[in-house]
Amino acid sequence: MYSSKFILICFGSLLFSASFNMLIPELPSYLASLGGAEYIGLIIALFTLTAGLSRPFSGRLTDTIGRRPVLIFGALVCLICGFFYPLLTTVYGFLLLRLFHGFSTGFTPTAASTFVSDVVPHQRLGEAMGIHGIAFSTGMAIGPAMGSFIKLHHSYEVLFHSSSLMAFLALLLMVNLKETLPQKQAFRWALLKISKSDIIAVEAMPASIVNFLAYTSLGVILTLIPDWTVAVGFANKGVFFIVFTVSSLVVRIIAGKISDRYGRSKVIMVGLVLLIIALTSIGYFNTKLGLLVGAGLYGFGMGVVTPAIHAWTIDLSQPGQKGKAMATMYISLEAGIGLAALISGWYYKEDVLRITHALYGCAILALMGMIYIVLWNRRLHH
Repeated sequence: MYSSKFILICFGSLLFSASFNMLIPELPSYLASLGGAEYIGLIIALFTLTAGLSRPFSGRLTDTIGRRPVLIFGALVCLICGFFYPLLTTVYGFLLLRLFHGFSTGFTPTAASTFVSDVVPHQRLGEAMGIHGIAFSTGMAIGPAMGSFIKLHHSYEVLFHSSSLMAFLALLLMVNLKETLPQKQAFRWALLKISKSDIIAVEAMPASIVNFLAYTSLGVILTLIPDWTVAVGFANKGVFFIVFTVSSLVVRIIAGKISDRYGRSKVIMVGLVLLIIALTSIGYFNTKLGLLVGAGLYGFGMGVVTPAIHAWTIDLSQPGQKGKAMATMYISLEAGIGLAALISGWYYKEDVLRITHALYGCAILALMGMIYIVLWNRRLHH
């Protein structure tokens, strides 16, 4: 049985994830209404930029001052940003806020994954990461669907304030968590001085490289799928995200358990194959059914890959440096999402047919991830 700490962090992560994800389907239209349609690629890219840049700091703070303060800081950022979106009504004001909003995912997920690894037995780590991933992904599913529903029936202002409400509820849960770091330090500004050795956990790089190659596809999905969804005939831009996340939920616990028993790399390989099939299908079958089937396969792929990569990262980490290893893995995730969002947004130029090219490109990168794992395993056994 899992502890109350584990259950609380899962619910906190669900609400936190819903808070920022509920904005994603409507932000391209909102930015266009401000006169910034050409900056669509920056919506995700700026968010992931600060998330990535803040990871070395969140990783170090997670390993020094504790998991709980880092969790709380990220949720507070989401809470504050929801109130500022309706106030900053210029294109540059909006983009500046997206930059600041990224600190939320730079901090909370690093501490949350590390917290999970503290409160579960290591032999059940893959399974636990799968369950925690289900919670986070449920937020990814209900968030966009709720966001589109709120915007259809109310206004952007109500949508932004709803995002803040979700963050506030997450904050309430996280404040009630007990610290799991055995020997925590008091915060001091010197802890924010980062050396080269603090930025990257070299030992976690194999998992991070594969993570980067897998998550580029999510950058394209987050940036371009809302427009693709409308192009194939759906009114609610959150449809893809619902199907993608529900299918991801179905497979996560099973995939995590299998990775505990048979090894991380075998499970990750299966997930990458599913991603390749999904991305190719979405691009090739440009119909409602094609989108739904592709979304389902994409969810299966990400549901298999993610908990195995998280557990692999902890496996590779050095004693007392789990936060640093998780931060490295998340830096690769943000780099993949951010670069893909930026490049695909720039390439798109509101030509729907170009979305297929971006999807095929991501399938090739997933294939490169498979090749890397094969080469890494060969080196490991020689």
